[in-house]
Amino acid sequence: MREVLFYFKENGRIRCRLCPHNCLIAEGRTGICRHRRNIGGRLNADGYAKVSSVALDPIEKKPLYHFHPGSAILSVGGLWCNFRCSFCQNWHISQMEQVTTYIEPKRLVDMAIEYDSVGIAFTYNEPVIWYEYVLDTARLCKEKGLKTVMVTNGYIQSEPLKELLPYIDAFNIDVKAFNEEFYRNVCGGDLATVKQTVEKAAGESHVEVTTLIIEGLNDDVREIEDLARWLAGIDKNIPWHLSRYYPGYRMELPATRTDVIYKLRKVARKFLNYVYIGNVLGADNDTYCPKCGNKVVERGYSVSVKGLKEGKCSNCGYPVSIVI
Repeated sequence: MREVLFYFKENGRIRCRLCPHNCLIAEGRTGICRHRRNIGGRLNADGYAKVSSVALDPIEKKPLYHFHPGSAILSVGGLWCNFRCSFCQNWHISQMEQVTTYIEPKRLVDMAIEYDSVGIAFTYNEPVIWYEYVLDTARLCKEKGLKTVMVTNGYIQSEPLKELLPYIDAFNIDVKAFNEEFYRNVCGGDLATVKQTVEKAAGESHVEVTTLIIEGLNDDVREIEDLARWLAGIDKNIPWHLSRYYPGYRMELPATRTDVIYKLRKVARKFLNYVYIGNVLGADNDTYCPKCGNKVVERGYSVSVKGLKEGKCSNCGYPVSIVI
């Protein structure tokens, strides 16, 4: 069993310092994430290398649209989460016990090579709580020239994030709303921490952001404008994925209307160069040059990079923010 990083003993219990919950954990118990357990005064990773889900996915499914478009990436998930989102799309592994398979970091890297994957994506549940497994595997990926991706809620303390950043090539970070009330009442977290994660990650890695749009909860036009303006203040080239909500887990609100998604994309495009739509059949998610409108990446049954030359639009020479 792997001892975790970032904890200290406090009055006979253990204080975990991985995420802002700062759980104080008694003997034999776990924190909110149900992954880090106090055993004999040592904090251990219960789920280290225990994989619940594994698949070779198109990288666009993460979603990452501006990071090695058209490639396949070995995607893995474990169990549990440090959030309790009532609309969770993967609740069966984030909130419930499931059968897992032990795959040590070296074997996972070997699998990525065998399947001709561009690298490994930690996704499906919340990879932050899988911290030691992610870190150990990502270090091996670096040695083998593989890319490492995290699809995450961004709920992590500054110190562990700082240690992890050199080993993660790309993030898709959920910014679930742009108000603290939503984070507190719907997710069980806080917005301020997630904002800090996006800002720090964007300084060192490729970052894309996803927001699941739920009518009546996080679709206010002013809120979307504020979120887009904040992202643009970091980098107007950060791709933002506005995804359509469908009822699931404990939330029974009706599915978000498609016209709401399109309206919010129009709002976001006032501030950001690349705004995409998720969970809407037939949406135009091709990438266009922000200056001349030339189609740079075409996305359909397959993905084709057709208008990019040495990092610039092949038509007008404008720099296009895509990692090839």
